[in-house]
Amino acid sequence: MPEPTLLSNEIRDMLMDCGLFDPLLPEDFHIAAGYFNISSIARDEVIFLEGDAGTFMCIIHSGQVAVQKTNHDGQRLSIATLRSGRAFGEMAVLDGERRSASCVAASDCVLLNLGKDSLEKMLNEAPRVAAKIIRAIAIALSKRLRMADGQLLSQQF
Repeated sequence: MPEPTLLSNEIRDMLMDCGLFDPLLPEDFHIAAGYFNISSIARDEVIFLEGDAGTFMCIIHSGQVAVQKTNHDGQRLSIATLRSGRAFGEMAVLDGERRSASCVAASDCVLLNLGKDSLEKMLNEAPRVAAKIIRAIAIALSKRLRMADGQLLSQQF
């Protein structure tokens, strides 16, 4: 295995901080770090638009991201604000569908990015770690779906 660089150590520490991947072992973080990138996004910068091809997912290390949906008048309305530790864009990376919403930086942000190609590469090169990453993402999606179901149910009564 190549010697970890300062950048890969920084990515490893960010992955360990985010909470999403708590089930991973320390050595798993070292391996996973090689497949992620860091990006700095300025406030109001569009990260991706609803309908775009889903080629990457992000985890917020710092800052806030607004999730927006386009209404029937063509206006983008914010439906949620995501904070540090939260993943977004993962549905499109996993299922290959187009983006279901737009994401815009609500403040200056530092993001960890995992490209669809990098995830495929990880599946081939480090399948055990990739499986843990995908499982953690699936659990996070499942929790969000259960919360949304609960909100829908409470609105009906």
